[in-house]
Amino acid sequence: MKPFTVYDKRNLSMMMDLYELTMANGYFATEANETLVAFDVFYRKNPDNGGFAIFAGLEQILEYLEGMHFDEDDIAYLRSLNLFSEEFLSYLSSFHFTGDIYAFSEGTVMYPNEPIITVVANLVEAQMIETEILSQVNHQSLVATKANRVVRAASGKPVSDFGARRAHNNDAAIYGARACYIGGVSGTATVSAGQAFDIPVGGTMAHSWVMFHEDELTAFRKFAEIYPDNCILLVDTYDVLRSGLPNAIQVFKEMKAKGIASRSYGIRLDSGDLAYLSRETRKMLDDAGFPDAKIIVSNSLDEYTITSILDQGGCIDSFGVGERMITAKSDPVFGAVYKLCAVSRPDGSFAPRIKISETVAKITNPGLKHVYRIYNESGKAIADLISGEERVSPEELKSRFRFIDPDRPWKKMYFENCTLRELQVPVMKHGVRVDDRPTVRQIASYVRSQLTNEIWEEEQRFENPHAHYLDMTPEYYAMKMALLEELHNG
Repeated sequence: MKPFTVYDKRNLSMMMDLYELTMANGYFATEANETLVAFDVFYRKNPDNGGFAIFAGLEQILEYLEGMHFDEDDIAYLRSLNLFSEEFLSYLSSFHFTGDIYAFSEGTVMYPNEPIITVVANLVEAQMIETEILSQVNHQSLVATKANRVVRAASGKPVSDFGARRAHNNDAAIYGARACYIGGVSGTATVSAGQAFDIPVGGTMAHSWVMFHEDELTAFRKFAEIYPDNCILLVDTYDVLRSGLPNAIQVFKEMKAKGIASRSYGIRLDSGDLAYLSRETRKMLDDAGFPDAKIIVSNSLDEYTITSILDQGGCIDSFGVGERMITAKSDPVFGAVYKLCAVSRPDGSFAPRIKISETVAKITNPGLKHVYRIYNESGKAIADLISGEERVSPEELKSRFRFIDPDRPWKKMYFENCTLRELQVPVMKHGVRVDDRPTVRQIASYVRSQLTNEIWEEEQRFENPHAHYLDMTPEYYAMKMALLEELHNG
C-alpha cells in the first residue's frame, strides 16, 4: 500500500508569514541570498512548569521541505501583492530547498534553551521556512508533552485520545493524535490518524445510539449483537446506577447464557462523579459475576483530574481523554523560536551572532554548536552540555572534565566517569533526507525508553520538578561572554 501522508493533494509551501518573503526578496535583491547562515530552534520554558518537554513534529517538517515549491497560482498571487521583483518570482518558480537540517531525534526528551533543530542554508531558504518549522514544533511538542503528563498520571492504565471533536481543526486533530501517541497514549479515536500513522484506533458507543432506540436495554442488546467482541456500553445517558448499569449487567448475563465470550466488554462513564460512580460500578459488576468487565471513563479529563480520581480510589481500567489533552488546555502555548546564530565568512567559517535583550532569558546562545547529553555511571542523564564547533570526545568524560554552569559561572565544576551522547544529528543534507524515517510506534517506544531508563523521577514530578542542567564548555562560555562584551562596548 502506498504510504499515506496528510500532505497528499495539497501544497503548503506558502504557509509562511509575509515578512519571510519580503525579507527573502530583500536578500535576493542585494545578492546576499548566497550567504550561508545558521538558525537555531529552541524554546524557553517547559509547559505546565514541568521538568521537560518531548520533541515532536520533525517528520512533518522534513516532508514540507522535501516538497516545497511554488506553482503558477502561487506566483500569480505573489505578483498581485506588488511587493516582489520579477527576478525573485522567477527564482521562486523553480525553487527547491537545498539546505542542511540538524535535529534531535524525534521523541527526544528536551529542555529549555538548547537547540533542538539547526538549519544551515542560504539566507533566502533559511528565512522562508521559519513559520512551518515553528508551527510543527510548537503544536506537536506541546501536545506530546501534555499527553505524556496525562499518561504518567494514569499510573499504567491505558489512555486513549478522544480529542478530535475538540481540536482546533482537522490538522490539529490528526497531528494532535500523532503527538498524543508519541507522548504515550495507547490509541486514538481519530480514524484518519490511524490510517496515516498506523496508530491503533478504537471507540465505544454514542449517546445517540441509546437515545435512538425505544429504550436503553434494547439499545444495549442491539449493540451487543453487532459488536460482541468489543461490547463497551455507555451507561450514563439516563441514570448510571438505576438504569444504565443494571441494563448493561442484564445484557452481559444474556451474552453469558448464550455462551458468548466477549474479547473485550464493560461500560463507559462519560459524566458525573467519576470516582464515586466507578467505585459503585465496580462493586455492582463484581457482585453480578463480572469481575473482568472493564470500566472506561471520559469527560474533560487531564493529569490533575485523573490523579484526583485515582487518589479517591476510583476503579478505572482505562481513560479516554479529549479536549484538555488535544488542546493542551492548561498551558496552550509552547513558545519555540527561530533565531539566527551564525553567518558564514568568505573563508567558509561561521561568525557567531547573538540576540541581546533586557530580559536575560531572551539572550540567545550564539554560533554553531554541539549538544550532548551527559550520563553518570548508572546511565542517568545528569545534564546537557553545549560546546562550540569543537567536539567533546567520550574519552574526555572519563576523567575530570571541566564545565561551566552559566547560572553559577564562578564555581569550578567537573564531570567525572561520565558518558555522553550527541543529541543533534544530520537529518537532511543539501535538501535530501538522510535520516532513517522512524515510524510513530518507534518514536513512542523511544520516549518510553528515555523516561524509564535515563530521566530522573525527580524531573518527572508534576509539582516542583528538578531542573535539568544545561551546561557549557569553558571555551564556549568564554566565546559567548566575549561576544556580549564586544557588543556592549561597541
